[in-house]
Amino acid sequence: MDYNTQREKLKMPEYGRHIQDMIEYVMTIEDRDKRNEQIKAVINAMGVINAQQRDGNSETLHKLWDHVHIISDYKIDIESPYPAPERKSIEGRPAPVVLDRTPIKAYYYGRNIQNMVKFIADMPDGQDKTRMIKTIATYMQQRYLIWNKELVSEGTIFKDLERLSEDRIKVPQEVHIGDGVATGTKKRPGTISQTSRGSGKGGNYRSGKSRNNKYWKNNK
Repeated sequence: MDYNTQREKLKMPEYGRHIQDMIEYVMTIEDRDKRNEQIKAVINAMGVINAQQRDGNSETLHKLWDHVHIISDYKIDIESPYPAPERKSIEGRPAPVVLDRTPIKAYYYGRNIQNMVKFIADMPDGQDKTRMIKTIATYMQQRYLIWNKELVSEGTIFKDLERLSEDRIKVPQEVHIGDGVATGTKKRPGTISQTSRGSGKGGNYRSGKSRNNKYWKNNK
């Protein structure tokens, strides 16, 4: 019996052993013109087998020709319409991905919001910046409710926004997003004041203590 485990390892299993055998056969043809003719037939068969390579555009054909070289272990001598790939470019290690290791100041907002806040802080003052502040504050409120599952005042969100920006963003007095309540959660009477925003004791802006202050202690 002839078992697959006893055969040569497939270079690209998605094409199967028949395609690999066909390419190996083409490599044995001494007449180069005949070899070029036969490899085109193999390319067509590869396009039929691999459903993702059936559109026939130049990028797809380029991939098929590259796959021929890979399956032949880069040894086939043919006239390709595209430059033959180099082994090191295919089999070499990819360049390492540079990770952003900037500490996250508040995990319930995440790194993306933190980066967006930094971008907004760098914007010049004006209507566009004010609109962006309101937009990011609304999104922060949604993220806060997903984490805390209860409710949050706009004052808490604005305070967090200023903290994330290291006080480079000052929320304009005309900006309001309302107090947020998580879906399915009833607001408890007296939990969040609806009084005007201000720094005094009567206002809810920058006056209440966030239940998540522990996340800010080490990120001042």
